[in-house]
Amino acid sequence: MIRLLLIVLLALLIGTGLSMGLQYDLGYIRISLGHYLIETNFWVGVALLVALVALILVSVSLFRRFRQSTGVVAGWLARGNERRARHRTTQGLLALAEGNWPRARKLLTSSASNADTPLINYLAAAQASFESGDHEAVDELLRRAFESTPGSDMAVGITQAQLQLAGNRLEQALATLIRLRKQSPHHPFVLKLLKNTYLRLEDWRELSKLLPELRKRNVLPDDELHELQRLVWHNLLEDAAEDCRRQRKEDPNASLEPLTRLWDELPGFLRRDDHTIRDYARLLADLGDEAQTETLLRKVLRNHWSDELVNLYGRIAGQKPDEQLLLAEQWLKDRPNNAELLLALGRLSLRNELWGKAREYFETSLRLRRSRETLAELSRLNAHMGEEEVSIKLMMQGLANDNGLPELPMPRA
Repeated sequence: MIRLLLIVLLALLIGTGLSMGLQYDLGYIRISLGHYLIETNFWVGVALLVALVALILVSVSLFRRFRQSTGVVAGWLARGNERRARHRTTQGLLALAEGNWPRARKLLTSSASNADTPLINYLAAAQASFESGDHEAVDELLRRAFESTPGSDMAVGITQAQLQLAGNRLEQALATLIRLRKQSPHHPFVLKLLKNTYLRLEDWRELSKLLPELRKRNVLPDDELHELQRLVWHNLLEDAAEDCRRQRKEDPNASLEPLTRLWDELPGFLRRDDHTIRDYARLLADLGDEAQTETLLRKVLRNHWSDELVNLYGRIAGQKPDEQLLLAEQWLKDRPNNAELLLALGRLSLRNELWGKAREYFETSLRLRRSRETLAELSRLNAHMGEEEVSIKLMMQGLANDNGLPELPMPRA
């Protein structure tokens, strides 16, 4: 109420002032613009100025309202585009899961620019292109994925390496993974992919360098890691032995240093592993160093028993066959019913030309366990001792057992 009274009072004062002002001649306003001359009295000029200001204020207000309404329309259109992009992305991912590669690529690529996560769209589209066999499109989509999202280098690189591996592009995959490892040296999945790449390239030396990091970062389960280590060093031993063979072709007196040096590099647990020791001993023997092989097996078997290594020990021709036989007979005191040791003793007896003792060991081993190997040794020995009939009978038994022949009536000779 008070505000209204103040407004009325102010209006009365302004009106009174204007009426009093109109009674006086306040002159006129003259404006000259080039050849144009505008003249008017003071009050008309004031009225025109007020009208001009009012027009400007109204125009500014209308312009602001128009901008606000345009922003609302633009926001509504943008939200519509985002909704359509989400829908098309969902449809594209469904098509990808269903194996409809062309449709998946089309939907995912077309909706990427308005998607909340364009990186996912481009990576999934790259997968669809790979499945379609379009490798050039894969590289282009991965580039666009990288450009769409800052900090996505690792995600894009891993996807690229996986696709390169799946496409058997091993050299390219290796280059990608080496680059990624420089950026993140301890990334578990990069290490795992790098392991798979070296494995497929059969690059055993580089894989051996990677093994400590795989173990340190727990990239693989313990049993899988042990199997991988055994495989890697087995192949490295084979490669070293092949190097020795090549050297001996050029120089028959060449040393076995490449193989023996590698043995010294083996991790401790592998130097105690039956399979690895067997591989190394077999390679030494194949290269003609049976004396060193016998020394190695003797040391191992003294502290660590292995039927597999005992079998190999019986095959090795040491420098002193009589001492080999005596040592093995000492082992028999602790293992009187070990069929593998008895087979080895039979062979060592043959090396010492103890034919009767050899046959006795073979027969005892055969009673404990019927083995093709033992049957063959006993049959061969009997044949050379003039007992062809017994030898043939043993061979027939071995053939029957090996082939699982049923018990059937046979004609009598």
